[in-house]
Amino acid sequence: MKCIKTDFEGLLVCEFNKFPDERGFFMESYNINTFAQNGINLTFVQDNISVSKSGVIRGMHGQILPNQTKFVRCISGEIYDVALDIRKNSPTFGKYFGIHLSMEKNNALLIPHGFLHGFSVTSGADAMVLYKTTGVYSKAGEYSVNPKTCGIDWKVENEITSERDTLSQNFEDFCKSDKISEIYASIEV
Repeated sequence: MKCIKTDFEGLLVCEFNKFPDERGFFMESYNINTFAQNGINLTFVQDNISVSKSGVIRGMHGQILPNQTKFVRCISGEIYDVALDIRKNSPTFGKYFGIHLSMEKNNALLIPHGFLHGFSVTSGADAMVLYKTTGVYSKAGEYSVNPKTCGIDWKVENEITSERDTLSQNFEDFCKSDKISEIYASIEV
């Protein structure tokens, strides 16, 4: 596995080594030593799987107390994965990074806490997303922003969003809220 830095501090694109033969392929999806060799010294404590239909947009979500760094992979279908920087003192505050993830592309995105996260399903079929987190889920610590208010081109037509995500606070109001100050107080940039 190799990890490539982006213009966003701490946000990494990781590419896996794939070993194909006539039977199919083998790929190591997680190895603590390989992560450490790439400068990633994190303890992941929860794995999540999300299956979504074509055109679905999930997001934008984040969590504090405990903070969550996420390692996101698409293991079936294809997604457009997005990380939106909400670290107030970051030079990329309010900007987003988007990348297509799929098993065929052999890639993943490491998203540090201090980012909102979301994705859209860009394949014509369902997509299965596997992500590891450094903090267990906490309903009291989660927060969300309406994905359609973030200035993101989601790369899909006939968008499908949940009522919860659609009714979430818009990004502009979120940036003015006490919540972002609380989030900012929990991170270092």
